Amino acid sequence: MTKCIAAIDQGTSSTKVLLVDRSGNVLARGSRPVGLSHPRVGWVEQSADDLWASVLEALADAIAACPQAEIAGIGISNQRETVVLWDRITGRPVAPAIIWQCRRTSDRCAALRASGHAGTIARHTGLGIDPLFPAAKIEWLLDSNPDWRARAERGELACGTVDSWLLWNLTAGAVHATDHSNASRTQLFNLDRLEWDQEMLSLFRVPHALLPHARPSNSRFGTVSAGIDGIPEGAPIHAMLGDSHASMAGHGFTSPGSVKVTCGTGSSMMVLTPERLHSHNGLSSTIAWTCGDSAQYALEGNISVSGQAAAFAVRLLNLKDEDELTRLAQSVTGSDGVTFVPALAGLGAPYWQDMARGQLGGMSLGTTSGHVSRAVFEGIALQILDVFAAMGADLGTPPAQLSIDGGAARNNFLAQMIADMVGGTVLRPSMTDLSALGAARFAQLAMGWIDELPACAAADSFAPAMADIDRDTIVTQWKAAIRRVTLDLHGPDREQI
Repeated sequence: MTKCIAAIDQGTSSTKVLLVDRSGNVLARGSRPVGLSHPRVGWVEQSADDLWASVLEALADAIAACPQAEIAGIGISNQRETVVLWDRITGRPVAPAIIWQCRRTSDRCAALRASGHAGTIARHTGLGIDPLFPAAKIEWLLDSNPDWRARAERGELACGTVDSWLLWNLTAGAVHATDHSNASRTQLFNLDRLEWDQEMLSLFRVPHALLPHARPSNSRFGTVSAGIDGIPEGAPIHAMLGDSHASMAGHGFTSPGSVKVTCGTGSSMMVLTPERLHSHNGLSSTIAWTCGDSAQYALEGNISVSGQAAAFAVRLLNLKDEDELTRLAQSVTGSDGVTFVPALAGLGAPYWQDMARGQLGGMSLGTTSGHVSRAVFEGIALQILDVFAAMGADLGTPPAQLSIDGGAARNNFLAQMIADMVGGTVLRPSMTDLSALGAARFAQLAMGWIDELPACAAADSFAPAMADIDRDTIVTQWKAAIRRVTLDLHGPDREQI
């Protein structure tokens, strides 16, 4: 038997499981899709039961693919800012999981901004006011049912991000906990004191009894209960991180200067910082991870719709798949003035315009599906350029390196487009499922299998190949398109972090 870590990566569109041995080799993979529902305009939900079922199914797939593997520990990475509310007695969710993309708390966020709370929230939590973050979602859930707030105050309900929900199920309800990286994304956690912030709990009217215990990312969070096929009872759960944080660990970045971009449903760009920085350019200050009492801070820019924009375009253009979208984009030499702003769930960093909506513009009688397809990929890359520039402004110097991972990063055309728009070399490792690998690496650290996070060597390099004049034209058209999108809101300028 070969001892390994089972790394669970529960994402927005799929759940992946990797079995990783002591040397970092991936012995087997399992993957299951998960669905999204949109019950109202701007609302996004998932079934919490389905999320847990997808974990069990992906685990079973991975274990079946490598019968000789012996699972010695568990690492978890997860979609962040998604909220699950469940009954502590039955262990069943009492409502659908509210996904990070959901805009249902836009009015509440607008009211908080109008009341002047943005500065206090940013000082305490590092985050701006946006429906992305869980605090207002938890408040909304408790207000949506007359009994839930009272039950929450009595300790009868539990609430947490997806890592907490998975941990609860893996331990059969014995442990309700989260790690500091996930907690730092809730808007309820104090980044300086590394604890739930009483002022934020009061502002959002969230009972402390509802929340998980917040622990360092490399904690021994609990042990697996009996009855989970393929995992020995008592196997330790030794690491939990938000997926973006886990991908940073998967890259092996342990010192400031290098930016990673996880290109998934949305995109997360993160760069480590020597200490906590307060952004002046629309980024979030966050905790990358904690090991014991030591916190590693980071700056992050969240893009609400990234790789999902390509899937949207496939459906909009009635194409077969994203390969066909790529071929269409490559069939033309430019977008011919067509712009696509992927604000399909609002605009995230660095704009934070939660009411913004997607816009396709600049078309003429000569516009073809190829021009539109190319504009979609340009829009994904240009959002990354905006955050990359904001990071350079906050750091006082351009970041030293840009590396990509995630499902959408496998697309060579997109990787090249990112390099062209950023105007610098983009590196891509041979393995793009770095969130799962990072969770495995953290578990290995905690179990003493390795002494430090190993670097993930780049397998591919994409150097900018576009002429400066062509790039400048595209960027100018993009900035004009962003102005049109934000002017369409007819509301006050959004405050930034």
